[in-house]
Amino acid sequence: MNRKLQYGQIGGGQGSFIGAVHRRAAGMDGKTELVAGAFSSTPEKAMASGRELLIADERNYGSWQAMLEGEKNRPKSDQIDFVNIVTPNHMHFAPALAFLQAGLNVIMDKPMVLSSEQAQSLIAAVETSGAVFALTHNYTGYPMVKEARHWVRSGKLGEINKVVVEYPQGWLLTRMEDENKQAAWRTDPKRAGIAGAMGDIGSHCENLVSYITGLELESICADLHTFVPNRQLDDDVTVLLRFTNGARGLLWCSQIAAAEENDLNIRVYGSKGSLEWHQETPNTLQFKDPAGPVQIYKRGNGYLSAAAQRAAQLPPGHPEAFYEAFANIFMNFTDTIRARLAGREPSELELDFPTVYDGAQGVKFIEKVVASGHGDEKWLAW
Repeated sequence: MNRKLQYGQIGGGQGSFIGAVHRRAAGMDGKTELVAGAFSSTPEKAMASGRELLIADERNYGSWQAMLEGEKNRPKSDQIDFVNIVTPNHMHFAPALAFLQAGLNVIMDKPMVLSSEQAQSLIAAVETSGAVFALTHNYTGYPMVKEARHWVRSGKLGEINKVVVEYPQGWLLTRMEDENKQAAWRTDPKRAGIAGAMGDIGSHCENLVSYITGLELESICADLHTFVPNRQLDDDVTVLLRFTNGARGLLWCSQIAAAEENDLNIRVYGSKGSLEWHQETPNTLQFKDPAGPVQIYKRGNGYLSAAAQRAAQLPPGHPEAFYEAFANIFMNFTDTIRARLAGREPSELELDFPTVYDGAQGVKFIEKVVASGHGDEKWLAW
């Protein structure tokens, strides 16, 4: 292609953390440009945010509906190539569906939508439109997560017996809902949906297990608890997992784990060995051999798999992390769009990003966990 891909953003305006992360990640390869947006749910704030981001007046919209109509009415060669949705959860579905039905590519934050019914509608829209759809489960963008996936899929660990995944945070240990914007919507069932910690960070745990191991769930048993008085949604969740191959798993996520920051981590135990990866030290991956010492593999080296090497943006020894992981999701998503525009099929490496089907599985998992945690029947079949 002889031009940059153009995109518009919905949400991510003044006061947004994740919106700025998406913008930096999308532009990291220098081949993508933010040209349009509806950056807030209120027209005044949306327009003010767009002006701060130097968006041209004619593409600085007061609502996502106005952006959809405005971009459809532009010459085909000057329309946005994709839309990036970074709103609170309750505002994901309507714009995603509308833009997909208009034939526009979509990338959006997780969890995808609020219900399996909505998820099925998005699947139908993707399949009908042929548009490219990606979900920013950014932790799958880390090079050493891709290497972990390669190890499992290539049989390096043998038959998988046990998976332990954790995401401890401590930032909601006290009630912050009244003064913190991020805490307010993440603990509000009208905006976050039926789950708190489970939907916010537990969804990353589920996706990480699925991405690395490829194991299929058989049943789950969940305990949801809310420690902070008057909080409306869960802030601590433990889930037992049973997989169809006979493996067992444990998923724990918490936002009241005192002094913890963002230590998402996973351990996978197989019949030949095990692996361990921590998001707070993401550039290394441990392989534990029962017949020898622990081995430390480092990001950016030539001994890693093709997917891990593609995801490394810097030479060995130069640490890279959160922004680059997001950027890898955007890179594969936009390279897939470029391939389609060029009339060729994307490669397997280019297609390495979370899809609408991964999003639907995540929504189903949240629903099952909440049903198990609040219901009388504890073990629920998948």
